[in-house]
Amino acid sequence: MIRRFCAYGLEFKDSDGFTHDCCTLIPALELAYKTSIHASTGKTPAMLERGWNPKLPIDTLKRDLVDIHPTASSFQLLLDKVRHHANQSMNDAFEYAKQKCDKSHKNPEFKVGDLILVSTLNFNNIKGPKNLKDSFAGPFIIKALHGTNAVQVELSGDLENKHPTFPVSLVKHYTSSDKELFPLRNETPLAVPPLDQSEEKKVLKVLKERRLRGRN
Repeated sequence: MIRRFCAYGLEFKDSDGFTHDCCTLIPALELAYKTSIHASTGKTPAMLERGWNPKLPIDTLKRDLVDIHPTASSFQLLLDKVRHHANQSMNDAFEYAKQKCDKSHKNPEFKVGDLILVSTLNFNNIKGPKNLKDSFAGPFIIKALHGTNAVQVELSGDLENKHPTFPVSLVKHYTSSDKELFPLRNETPLAVPPLDQSEEKKVLKVLKERRLRGRN
């Protein structure tokens, strides 16, 4: 957005002979961005941050005045030209980013009952070394859909205490192994460390007591 605003060499020479370039006119781009409605929130950044949209004096002045100073008229022409250029640069940048994203991004299609794998990126309660843990856990069954951006799954095992809702960026479809193409492939179960089956020793009698560093 800033590159588009500055790359086309916007220059304006007012009635007093001063030349304004993109470096001095960059606040106009900031104003245009803060007062533009974003598709994700439906509101402007200025409204979300401060609760009101900034206005310029030109927005409140009457446009049918008879006597207008040449400097004021030139300044008004400057503001109109910069506003148009800022809005055009911003819209072109957003459209270009949207086209690039649409070429490589595809919305995943999930439905209730599908088997999916859940990413273990944010899981800290999985047993074993952190570097050797699986990248995905599952498969789990989709229990419900929360719009197009989140799914609710039926967790089990060590993950049953986790929150069951995950964004679609952390899940993927589960594909079972084809027995005809890979007849020798076996699904290896998770290794569970053996439990100590020895009897617990009981204390029968305390023979001696001593104090260590001020503690009993």
